[in-house]
Amino acid sequence: MLNIDTQVKQITGVTAKNIPQFVIESDQPLLLKGFADDWPIVKEGLKSASAACAYIEQFYQGKAVNACYGDVSTKGRVFYNDSLDGFNYRAAKVDLKPVLAKLLQHIDDPSPPTMYVGSTEVSHFLPGFKEQHPISIDCHKPLTSIWIGNQSKIAAHYDFPLNIACNVVGKRRFTLFPPEQVKNLYTGPMEFAPGGQDISMVDFDNPDFAKFPKFETALAHAQVAELDPGDALFLPSMWWHHVEGLSGLNILVTHWWRDTPAYMGRPHNALLLAMLNLRNLPYAQRQAWKSIFEHYIFDHQEQDSAHLPEDAQGMLKTPMDELTARKIRAQLLEKLKR
Repeated sequence: MLNIDTQVKQITGVTAKNIPQFVIESDQPLLLKGFADDWPIVKEGLKSASAACAYIEQFYQGKAVNACYGDVSTKGRVFYNDSLDGFNYRAAKVDLKPVLAKLLQHIDDPSPPTMYVGSTEVSHFLPGFKEQHPISIDCHKPLTSIWIGNQSKIAAHYDFPLNIACNVVGKRRFTLFPPEQVKNLYTGPMEFAPGGQDISMVDFDNPDFAKFPKFETALAHAQVAELDPGDALFLPSMWWHHVEGLSGLNILVTHWWRDTPAYMGRPHNALLLAMLNLRNLPYAQRQAWKSIFEHYIFDHQEQDSAHLPEDAQGMLKTPMDELTARKIRAQLLEKLKR
């Protein structure tokens, strides 16, 4: 295990029924102790792993879920194969009940195969589950998903949405890095990744500091959180997180939402466009565009356009309205056809 001294800030007294504004506005991760202690799935899991599985099954109506299976040699690490042209596991759409049965079959196995059911939207696959586990951020319309597996290790990655991740069964460890540490995490191919999101190539169980020397700098900025059943972690947007399931059965319930309108689109689209249009320019031109982006995007303040009449501000107006966003999208689509 990595030697990380900084613990994620721990907050007590915050529950799923009463989430104060300072939590969802935090720019730092927060460990919310006892957040979901009164949830039925947490109570069932504390009885036994089989009770937790039986509770999940009562909501399941047979729709195939996305699951992955890795042999014992993966040691729980959901990752690439050695040649980086595929993954070290087999993925398939399967019935959830046999997966749960297989997890229970290996629950006391010291070296089990890797079994993992990734992001599964509960309203679609487990209707009624969400209503039994309410959370007081419905105004943000979060996407609520469940993650089920055994001793899994999910490589460090980031997500754009904010997230309240509720650890409901088993124990789980998050190792977190602020967004600017991307330069020290040695990211893998952008075209494909185990979860669809860029990941760190560093093996956290056995980091190769000769191959990845800057990872030591990342570790100096890392934070760690260990979650017991009923605990939750607030994850700000874009924080890198490596996630380990530490028990024979681990279940996580996540709540993703964005704090800007959906009509603004996905920021990753802008990155892809910049890869196409900017990344291969000569260095001096890239630096010039960096100044432009800093002025218009990264360092902009609302008053920067105050010298223009409001009717003439167009896309410079803050905040941008939906009509302007749609006009920009239409312009981009037309330009990309050329």
